[in-house]
Amino acid sequence: MKKIVITGMGAVTPVGIGVDNYWKNITDGVSGIDTIRTFDPSELAVQIAGEVKNFNPSDYLPKDLIRKTDPFMQYAYIAAEEALKQSKLEIEPQRTGIVMGTAMSGIATIAYTQDALSGASHKKVGPRFIPKILGNIAAANIAIDYNIQGPSFTVSTACSSGGDAINTACMCINTGKADAMLAIGAESVLCPLVIYSLANAKALSRRNDSPSSASRPFDVTRDGFVIGEGGGALILETEEHALARGAKILGVIKGCGNTGDAYHVTAPHPEGRGAIACMQQAIEEAGIKAEEIGYINAHGTATNKGDSVETSAIKKVFKENLPYVSSTKGATGHMMGAGGITETITCVKAIETGVLPPTINLSEVDPECAGIDFVANTAKKADIKYAMSNAFGFGGQNSSIIVGKY
Repeated sequence: MKKIVITGMGAVTPVGIGVDNYWKNITDGVSGIDTIRTFDPSELAVQIAGEVKNFNPSDYLPKDLIRKTDPFMQYAYIAAEEALKQSKLEIEPQRTGIVMGTAMSGIATIAYTQDALSGASHKKVGPRFIPKILGNIAAANIAIDYNIQGPSFTVSTACSSGGDAINTACMCINTGKADAMLAIGAESVLCPLVIYSLANAKALSRRNDSPSSASRPFDVTRDGFVIGEGGGALILETEEHALARGAKILGVIKGCGNTGDAYHVTAPHPEGRGAIACMQQAIEEAGIKAEEIGYINAHGTATNKGDSVETSAIKKVFKENLPYVSSTKGATGHMMGAGGITETITCVKAIETGVLPPTINLSEVDPECAGIDFVANTAKKADIKYAMSNAFGFGGQNSSIIVGKY
C-alpha cells in the first residue's frame, strides 16, 4: 500500500462556494436550506432544498462550456479547478487520472427536456442533450481542459458515490496506474420529478414553513432529509510524488471501506451489518485502532431508519471508545454524490483546525441515538489525529473514508 496524500481541495455547496467559505459557514452553524428558487415549487408537497446560493456560472466558466453542461457538471468543474489550483499540480498527462462520482447525473435536464418535448416539438431537443446528461462527461470536460489522459472512471453508487470515487482513485494509485488522481463528486437533481418520487416515498422533510430548521439529523422530531446540491474535489497523490514536487500536504488517506448490505433497495439493513463491515474494513486498511479515530462525519441524513441504524453501527464498531459524531447535512442538506467528497474535506479541516463542525437543529436526541456526542448546534474544539467520513446509499451501498494528520 502506498502512502496517499491530499494536496488540493475544492467545494461548491449550499453554504458557500470555495473550501474557506464552506468551512467558515459549516462551523458557524449556518443553514444553506431555503425555499427552492430554481423553479416555482408552490404546487409541490416539498418546497425546500439546499441550493447553491448566488451562483452565476459565467463568473466561473466560459460561455461555451456553460451551454453544453448540466449544473452538476459545472459544480464538478469549479470544485476541480479550485483543488487543482491549490495543489499546484503540474499534470503529467498519462500519469494523472480522474474519478467522478454522481448518483443521478443529469436527471433534472432529462426531466425538463421531456417537459419541453411533450409541450412542443422535436426542435426543443438540442444536439447537446446526450452529452449534457451523461455522468462521465463531467470528468471528460475536466480531462479535456487539463489534458488528463490517465485512468478515467465514473462511479454511480447512489449516495456513496463521492466516497467511492475517493476509494477508486486510491486503487488506481495503489496499482501503479497513476501518480496523481483527481477525485470528484457532484450532484444537482432539483426538479419536480425527483421531488415527487422522494416525497411520495416519505423520504423528504416537509417543513416548508421553516426551511433552515428542516434538516434535523439524529433529532427525535426529524421527518426526512432535505435535497442538497453541489460539488467537491480532492487531489490525491503518492507521498513520494507530492514531496518530489514540493507540494503542501493537507492530509493523508489512511483507509477506505466499501461494502454492500445485500438486503433492500432503499432501506438499510436493520442491524447495520454493511455499515459495520464498511467501517471495520476502513479501520483495518488504515492500520489503526478504532479508538484512535476522534471524529466521524456521519452519513446522518435525518431519516428515521437511517440515523438510528448508523448510530447503532457506530456503537458496535467503537464500543466504549465512542468518537465525536456530527452530521453537516443539517446545514447543507443531502448533497448525494457530492457529499462523500465535501464531508471528507470536512474531516481534513477538522483535523487541521482542531474544530468539529456541529449538527445543527439538534434539539433533542432520539432515544434510539442516545449515548453519542453529536456536537449539537455549536462547534467544539478537539485535537484529533484521525477522522472518518461515512456515506451510505440506496441499494445498500456503504463507503467509509479515514483521513489522518500528515
